Amino acid sequence: MENPRSDKVAIVDEVRDRIEGAEAVMVTEYRGLTVSALSELRSSLRPVGGRYKVYKNTLVRLATTDVADGFSELLVGPTALAFTEQTPEGEKGDVVAVAKILKDFGKANPDLIVKGGIFEGNFMDASELGRLAEIEPREVLLAKLAGAIAAPMTTFAGLLQAVPRDFAYGLKALIDQGGAADAPESSTEEAAAAPEPEAAPAAEEESPAPDEAPAEETPAAESAEEAPVADAAEAATEESTEDTDAAEGDAPAPESEA
Repeated sequence: MENPRSDKVAIVDEVRDRIEGAEAVMVTEYRGLTVSALSELRSSLRPVGGRYKVYKNTLVRLATTDVADGFSELLVGPTALAFTEQTPEGEKGDVVAVAKILKDFGKANPDLIVKGGIFEGNFMDASELGRLAEIEPREVLLAKLAGAIAAPMTTFAGLLQAVPRDFAYGLKALIDQGGAADAPESSTEEAAAAPEPEAAPAAEEESPAPDEAPAEETPAAESAEEAPVADAAEAATEESTEDTDAAEGDAPAPESEA
């Protein structure tokens, strides 16, 4: 058996490296497509990280001996492989975008047939790749996720704004009604018209407490108690004087000497 040529070995190694480094590999049949159509397909896949290559089926089989069962059965007829690699900006290829581009291109060009492929090491047939293509693009999913996250924050911010606004409305209504919402207006007006209480006289504020009576009241009380005794003594003295005077008046005058 002759040794394989070096160029064939290089192609097998290239296919093996591409399959191992790709997140997904999709097998297509391009029978009947023109060169310009294939060039257009390659150009549309490149921005999303897709690479479209045509290889001989025998070389692809040699490179995919360890690939999931069922993959080698797709290698029939003019076959081209679509790999998900990196975008020109160095970002990871979008598997959904690649599957969608292949599906849409097949609708416009019926000669392109998507047979199946492998995704993360698992075999996928044509119908499964079709469902994968129906998933919304990454940008749309990220936008929806951001909207779902922002919605509660927006609601919470609206609630925070509503609290001071409602409080201001309630306070204005309270001021317009002149008090509490259930309170009558007349009571508010009477309370406003009522005169302020007058200050108590200073004398009342300075009156001593009952327990702090002045020390001078004690002599006054004692003199008040002694007053009747003095009056009684004076009355007795006056009576004795009147009696003496009466006795002297009643006594006979002494007779004069002859």
